[in-house]
Formats: sequence, structure tokens, C-alpha cells
Amino acid sequence: MLDIKFIRENPGLVQKAAKDKGFHVDINHVLEIDSKHRELSLSVQKLREERNKFSKEQNTEEGKRVKNELEIKEHALKSVAEELNEWLLKVPNLPLKAVPVGDPSKFKILKKNGEPRHLSFTPKDHLELGESLDIIDVKRAAKVSGTRFGYLKNEGALLELALVQFAIERLVKEGFIPIFPPMLIKAEITKALGYWNAENSNNYYLVNNFEEKKDGITEEKKMYLIGTAEHSIAPVHKDEILQSKILPLRYAGFSSAFRREAGSYGKDTRGILRVHQFDKVEMVEFVKPEDDEKERRKMLSLSESFMQDLELPYRLVQLASEDLAFPSAETIDIETWMPSQDKYRETHSISTTTDFQARRLNIKYQDGNEKKLVHILNGTAFAIGRTIIAILENYQQENGSVVVPEALRKYVGFSKIAP
Repeated sequence: MLDIKFIRENPGLVQKAAKDKGFHVDINHVLEIDSKHRELSLSVQKLREERNKFSKEQNTEEGKRVKNELEIKEHALKSVAEELNEWLLKVPNLPLKAVPVGDPSKFKILKKNGEPRHLSFTPKDHLELGESLDIIDVKRAAKVSGTRFGYLKNEGALLELALVQFAIERLVKEGFIPIFPPMLIKAEITKALGYWNAENSNNYYLVNNFEEKKDGITEEKKMYLIGTAEHSIAPVHKDEILQSKILPLRYAGFSSAFRREAGSYGKDTRGILRVHQFDKVEMVEFVKPEDDEKERRKMLSLSESFMQDLELPYRLVQLASEDLAFPSAETIDIETWMPSQDKYRETHSISTTTDFQARRLNIKYQDGNEKKLVHILNGTAFAIGRTIIAILENYQQENGSVVVPEALRKYVGFSKIAP
């Protein structure tokens, strides 16, 4: 959420920023509601002063009149305050100045690392490799759960455990607190995070079936499945004031992630590239505003180091404004080379939400005599499924076997997966 004072002072800037991100919000209407809210606030304050005055003077008749008028105005103020809050929740975070303006095609390539592997034979895609090696099974998963689910088994399951251990070990050394977060969150938390806005239909929720039959589905009865560990780690300090000395506060979370992936089609729905359930190791940081950029670059550097150690070719891409999530001010993706598609595909995202989520979640830190909002950062260490796809495709051999990256061998106990 943006500060209403900032919106008052910069209506044109906020309107343009929303438009640049592809969101349509009438900022003038927001300011009209804000003006009405301020007028009612002053009126209520004045009536409360009059009520206190007449109470002291024991003027019963005037006191009764003021009391009745005050009740009407307080009810109106509450209603307008709720309306203003609902409209403020519709205003997206501002992109940072460095973010390219425009649709997703306006992304900026910041860097390339490693040469794309152009194999001397026709590469198989990850599903063909996974099935021939008996480590991925989507056909049986479809019988049990429907399309776009998969079983990861045998050496594939061991690869997942290796990636998790590899990431967590390094992140702990870098001062991250390992955490296994809840995978269900309340509706009020989704609203505060800002990802579940009206335009977003990418998430699952659960309801109590008994309550649903009795009273119908209400927002309060919904529990949402997280789309990444960030969704339940970012709110962990809701309504808290953190001590300045513990910042930056870093968490490394491992969880499953659940997404509808509505609108996906074609090759993206083949195998385990774009599925409804997958696992991730996610980084979340609470930082002072002045440390935002430094910590964000460090987080990106860590994600890069994982890919460098796995010796996978990748590039860094700064997303354009219309491709940014509602609460994000900047997002840089790592896209990893996929030989079967002959192109780079997103495997990591590193973002700052500045103080946008912190204001909605009421997370502050003590800075001397002042209480200030923290900045919240998030970044991928490993999206497990996509990383396994990259390993299978980049390390495949002509005979159908797959070499295991050296960095993971001590965790899995083998150097090759053979048919």
C-alpha cells in the first residue's frame, strides 16, 4: 500500500506508475474519498470536543444533540474509511526508476553467463529423458491428481533433496534462518500481500466443507494455498516492531507451491515445467530502506552463485513495468538455457516490494525514537522442478544418460543417471 500523503502530493506520478504496470486505478477518485474522509475526521473531532465540553458543563440537552450527531458522523466516517482503504488496496506499488517501461517484451538483458550448450546430437526434452530414466512420471500422476502433476522418483527424488540441502547449507552460512513455513494462509493475509488482487486468478483456496454447506462460502472461511514460501514468510512479523540491530533479517524457506497456471498451453504444459504443484527454496529479507539495493544485489548474487556452481548457462533479465507483480517495485529474473527449446527460460526471480507490503502488514523497526517501515525482499534460491529440467537437458548424453553436476554429487552419491 502506498502512503496516502504520498498519493496526495504526487497524484500524477502515482497514476502514471499504475498505468505503466498495466493497472487501471482512478487516482482522482481515491483523492475525492480521501478528502471526504479528512472532512469527516475533522467534523468528528470537533463534535467530540463539544461533547466533552457539554459533559463538563452538565448541559444535558446540548450534550444529547451532539451525541446523536456524533453517532451519525462516526458511522459515516467508518464507512468512508473502509471505502478509502479498499481503494488504496487497488493502487499498485511504484516501479523503480531503472525499470523499463512497457509490455513484457520490453525487458532488458543485463548479463549473460556461460555459453548455451549446443549439443552434437538432437537433444531430448526433460520429459523424454525423465521417463526413459524412470525419474519423472506424469502419466500415473494424471490418474491420481489430473493433468499437470508429476511424480519425481528414484534419482529424481534424490536430486531434489540434494538441491534443497545444497541451497540451505549455503544460505545458513550467509546468515539466513532456515524455516519451514505453513502452506495455508488466511484471506486477510492474501489481501495484505497484494498478489491476490482482482486481476489474479492463479491461486487455490480451501474451505471447510461443513461450513460451506451451512452458510455458503465467505471470504473468512477460505484458506489459501501459497504460491511460494514467500507468501507465508513475508507476513511472519505482521504487527511487530523489529529491533534495528537484528536487520537485515534473512529467512530461507522450503515449501511446496501451488498455482493454477491459468492460460498456459503448448510445450509449457508438457512434463513438469509449468505444473500446479512444485517445490521451492525461497529467500525473504526484512531490511532497512537504505539497505534495500545492497541486500537485493547480494540476494541476486547468491542465486547466480547456485547456477554458476551447477555450471548452467543463464542470463539476467530486468522485467518491464507491465510484467511486474502488483506489489513489486523491481524484479530481475534468472533465465536458464533449455537445449530442447533452444532458448532461455525463467528459473529464478529476485524482487523488492520496498515498504509496500510492510505498510499493509504493519511491519516496522525501531530507529532511535522513530518507528519506520521495513523493506521486504524476496528471491528464488531454487525452483526445484525447473532446476531439475535444466540439469537433465544441459547434462544429457547421446546415449540417454545424464551426468550429475559435480556440486551435487556429494549429496546424491552418484555421478550419472543411466537408463
